[in-house]
Amino acid sequence: MAPGRRASNVSCPDFARFRQSSLDRSWPPSSSRRRRRTRSRNPCQRPRIICTPSKYCQKKKKKKKKSIQAPKSNRSRRYENDCALKSDGKRRDPVLGVAIFGLGRAGTIHLSNLVNNPRVKLLYVVDDTESKWKDLKEYWRLDDIPVIGSKQADRVYNDPKVDAVVVCSPTYTHEGIVTRALGAKKAVFCEKPIAEQPASTAKCYEAARRASRPLFCAFNRRFDPSYRDVYERLRRGEIGQAHIMRLTARDSPLPTIDYLRTSGGIFHDCMVHDIDLLTWMLGEYPIRVSVHASAMIPEIKAIDDFDTVAAVFHFPSGTVGMVDLSRNSCYGYDQRIEVFGPKGLIDATNEQPIHCVTAQLGQQGQRKPPIWYSFASRFRNAYAREMEHFLDVALGKAQPLVQEKEIMAVSKIADACEKSARTGQSQELKWAADELPNHR
Repeated sequence: MAPGRRASNVSCPDFARFRQSSLDRSWPPSSSRRRRRTRSRNPCQRPRIICTPSKYCQKKKKKKKKSIQAPKSNRSRRYENDCALKSDGKRRDPVLGVAIFGLGRAGTIHLSNLVNNPRVKLLYVVDDTESKWKDLKEYWRLDDIPVIGSKQADRVYNDPKVDAVVVCSPTYTHEGIVTRALGAKKAVFCEKPIAEQPASTAKCYEAARRASRPLFCAFNRRFDPSYRDVYERLRRGEIGQAHIMRLTARDSPLPTIDYLRTSGGIFHDCMVHDIDLLTWMLGEYPIRVSVHASAMIPEIKAIDDFDTVAAVFHFPSGTVGMVDLSRNSCYGYDQRIEVFGPKGLIDATNEQPIHCVTAQLGQQGQRKPPIWYSFASRFRNAYAREMEHFLDVALGKAQPLVQEKEIMAVSKIADACEKSARTGQSQELKWAADELPNHR
């Protein structure tokens, strides 16, 4: 056989016909095929034949049909948004000047999110305790940020560079800060509760309407990815009509007595989160509540508050909601949701920083790592997503996901829970048509 006859690499569509016809012809092939031999760079490798395509091969190639991809679901889009890098260079939102009031537990979390957000320029920190700011200032290297006391807060209200105010100060100061900031045409982010009394809360929202500026109440757990998933599964009817919804909320670590003394009580400071989750996820409001509570910690009993609560909520649809609540959990920040229905169960259990289970021979059984220690670590993602949403609201790109009527309804239910705990009697709740919000 002539050299080069056995070609191992010929890139031509009609190579099969070419090879068959060449077997019947004398070597070398005719010039009509315009073949040429080339030597490989490797002398030990056999030479190959490169075929110049004929007119037959030079027909227009058929265009490949574009594959039609199925549209992405809302869940997959949300997952991509959660995981996508924000530094893609496509966002061109203006930078908002922000002032923050209060550097307590929640204020420290919001400060870190503001400092790390490229859409924010922190302009002022307002706090009467200078020692709180000293360590944070050094940690975040914020030497150029002025720290002022509450008596100098007019600098914030009168500064046109301040577009938004974040309120994390004690509850009794909220109303004054919120109304003055709204009067100065600032968007307001306020930690719950907005005010100590429902009438004062309504006054704050009325000030927001007059100023045409947003007032956002921070119920951060709505923005937790796991809880949001429970909400959407219930809305899709995956387990049918909910029969029982049970929430466990046990705080860690035990808050200081100084904080508890000005917090507004366990129902308005702590249980409001669980009431909001119940009503938001179920899309309805209870008609009767029954609560039993006690104070197991002497210091909490001394300030006429409770640290242990069990509550039952009856809803118009027949759904029963249950909440067990504690101010102190020695094993970590215990937060769980379970919803039972005729078609199944939805369970959002505790999350852990490390997912590792050890099983050994002997009597030790299985060992799991501890759950998150505090609300700051467990709901870190929720706090960041909540602040991103507020910035969208302040820029006019979104409507607040937490509405005025929802805040007022939760406050009304919390009042009924406290009354039931102190009297030992169930409390009926009657709702006027204009009191109930339209759940999305």
